[in-house]
Amino acid sequence: MENNRRLKILLVGDASSFHHTLAEGLRKLGHEAVVASHGGHWLDTGRDIDTGRRWKNKAGGLELWLRWQLRLKQKMTGFDVVSIATQSFIELRPHRAQAIYDYLRANNRSMFYTALGTDSNYVEECIDPASPIRYSEFRLFGAQSPLCKAQPSLVSEWLSEPLRNFGNHIWATADGAVSALYEYDVALRRVLPPEKIAYGGIPVNVDELQPVSLPDRIEKVRLFLGRYRGRYLEKGTDVMEAAARAVVDRYPSRAELIIVENRPYDEYLGLMRSAHVVLDQLYSYTPATNALQAMAYGLNAVSGGAPEFYDFIGEKELQPVIHVEPDYESVFRALEQTVLHPDGIRPRGVAGREFVIKHNHYLTVARRNLEFWQSRLAAAGRCDGRRGGARHE
Repeated sequence: MENNRRLKILLVGDASSFHHTLAEGLRKLGHEAVVASHGGHWLDTGRDIDTGRRWKNKAGGLELWLRWQLRLKQKMTGFDVVSIATQSFIELRPHRAQAIYDYLRANNRSMFYTALGTDSNYVEECIDPASPIRYSEFRLFGAQSPLCKAQPSLVSEWLSEPLRNFGNHIWATADGAVSALYEYDVALRRVLPPEKIAYGGIPVNVDELQPVSLPDRIEKVRLFLGRYRGRYLEKGTDVMEAAARAVVDRYPSRAELIIVENRPYDEYLGLMRSAHVVLDQLYSYTPATNALQAMAYGLNAVSGGAPEFYDFIGEKELQPVIHVEPDYESVFRALEQTVLHPDGIRPRGVAGREFVIKHNHYLTVARRNLEFWQSRLAAAGRCDGRRGGARHE
């Protein structure tokens, strides 16, 4: 077993099966890992403890709070490491979520933060004119994004006093934070010192995602777009779909578009395998879960693959993402060139899988997390089991 001593780890909350996949890697390395989440709702991803809200109304919040008090909290104590998935790790109001956070922190050995989605600090980073994040779902080169034009109160909601206070409480008390993306790592630097931040990356179970056999010559390129109802503007799906449709309309004998919407996780992955090129998201510097899974299959991914990201991870040669800037013309040109030059799809797909194995293999990501958690435990002098955790003899 790696990392000397077996750790008992609790991962609370999830998105795109991140914590579920990380737990698989941790178990492979000989540690105990428990996932408590709502399973991403319709994605229905794996978890050991279900923290889902039964209903979206106030009664649903009350039922979840009572379930926490009566049953869930007893299952979530005595761990060496607890990591919550952003401020939205549980579907309750900030003051309730903070009460749960404080309980977890008091009744376990250490408390960490997994930066894998939006939080108040990330939004503040995105709208800061001095930020190296020049574009995001919240701001485009200093201008208002389509998402914020459609939802004018969105930024103010994220920066509301209850959410900001909860975020500040986390930054003041957590033992550290692990980032999933380059963008989230940049945002963490606003609120935490360097020694409390580590880049983990997104874990991908490459053992389960075996490569698709692509032909050397593809006669008709199959473009694949997964739509998430209610998140079109956030992901830039509206722009990507419009550009893809325009390319297919211009080259109907050379390209087709497959669209799927809100499918369960396993079914979605099965449908993805039928494609050649997967459209991920528009406002990103970093390929996220959807793109990395496509690349693990040996498919091409249209997503964020910005120079800043490759520099951040120290990758100078293996750069297989079809990078697009956040505008229609950039997406159209990238898709058009891919369709007109299909001979590049297979070699790019091979490079894509190599990239995922090198940078995002779930065991590699699990090791990064373990090394960071253990270093922080050692720095805090809690390797012997002080502060609430189960003692290991």
